[in-house]
Amino acid sequence: MRVPGNLLTDLPADLSGEVVQLLLRAPGVRVERIVSHGQASPAGFWYGQAEREWVVVLRGAGRVRFEDGRVVEMRAGDWLDIPAGARHRVEWTAADEVTVWLAVFVGTHNDD
Repeated sequence: MRVPGNLLTDLPADLSGEVVQLLLRAPGVRVERIVSHGQASPAGFWYGQAEREWVVVLRGAGRVRFEDGRVVEMRAGDWLDIPAGARHRVEWTAADEVTVWLAVFVGTHNDD
């Protein structure tokens, strides 16, 4: 058993880049804490991962754009279910505060 933690404390000091922390990996599932501070997906870059992604903003704000044109503004408490293969990108995250996301990937291929 891992030591319990708090998703909103012990935030990384260096946020010059987005920080992704693996919290849990088990067969078919991966859970990550993502900490952003003004970051966005690189120009022209689209996520389109093989797994389904359920994501919630715990603190801060961001905007997710789908390749089909749909745009989702997210603030603390908002969650989004992203189907496997759905091309999407993070257009922005709050520059005036830290944004903490919790991402749950389902259908993840694990070697362990």
